[in-house]
Amino acid sequence: MTKTKVEVIETVKAPAGAVWDILSDFAGIQIGGPITAVEVEGEGVGTIRRLSMGGGTVVERLDNHDQDKLTYTYSITNDDCPLPVAGYSATVTISSIDDASCSVNWTGTFTPKGADADTASKIINGIYTGGIQGARKKLNAA
Repeated sequence: MTKTKVEVIETVKAPAGAVWDILSDFAGIQIGGPITAVEVEGEGVGTIRRLSMGGGTVVERLDNHDQDKLTYTYSITNDDCPLPVAGYSATVTISSIDDASCSVNWTGTFTPKGADADTASKIINGIYTGGIQGARKKLNAA
């Protein structure tokens, strides 16, 4: 089966470093919405986080973290993940536009599992846009 790609690119009216500090904090994910519990093991590349949601657990691993380039990559490692994806990997890259704004590019690839590609893509798109909106809220940014 072919991989599906979801890409969200949004401008945030806040400095790139401030947005990076929030989105790249792999242990900083908050309980709320569908997430009912968060457990984090380790530090830096190789960190594992377990997100309880929808009666299941999503196990994610931090695969790459480059503070100089403002980019990180993570993957879902468990086959019994409640999200309709398999072979999931995502990369978040933040690019400065000017001193007061930046662009967030959040791209994921996966094989749909238990749902069609459109349905799985909408769910993943919602996760990305929600994460970016969460950073905006923390920074009181547009």
